[in-house]
Amino acid sequence: MSEKTQTDSERIEHMVTQYGDSLLRLCCLYTGELSSAEDALQETFLNAFRHIKNFRGDCSEKTWLTGIAVNVCRSYLRREKRRLGHLQLVSGEDETEQIPDRAAEIVYDDTVLREIHALKPKYREVILMYYYQEMTAREIAKVLGLSESAVTVRLTRARQQLKVRLQDWYDN
Repeated sequence: MSEKTQTDSERIEHMVTQYGDSLLRLCCLYTGELSSAEDALQETFLNAFRHIKNFRGDCSEKTWLTGIAVNVCRSYLRREKRRLGHLQLVSGEDETEQIPDRAAEIVYDDTVLREIHALKPKYREVILMYYYQEMTAREIAKVLGLSESAVTVRLTRARQQLKVRLQDWYDN
């Protein structure tokens, strides 16, 4: 093993220690399943290790890793959607109705988190990164490849939707 590889390994090990729990929480909130989140986290750090040489330091390690994790979770959800669509075609039944709301049943026991998970992905991801990863709009913009103003608009719209969804809950 070369000295550079050892340095990269040590760097990834530090990232796992520093950001692992936070990224696992994000992946869990994103996918709605602990086992899927664990797989996504592992894939995130494998991708980070493979591409550590490409990390230029234009953003923080946390921002870089969050971007990888979000992309991994998006891919997971796309694969899951395709798999469910295939099951529906094969069985002729709507399998999506038979599958419980994983977010509510497995991960969340909280009304607010259920409502966040019910948002469209483009709104859910900015809320999760902003409030649960404590990222700034600028960092989120880098992760998602958007302008900072686009992130701000998505945050505003997501908050408005959550306010409407949670109004009854707050009134009780």
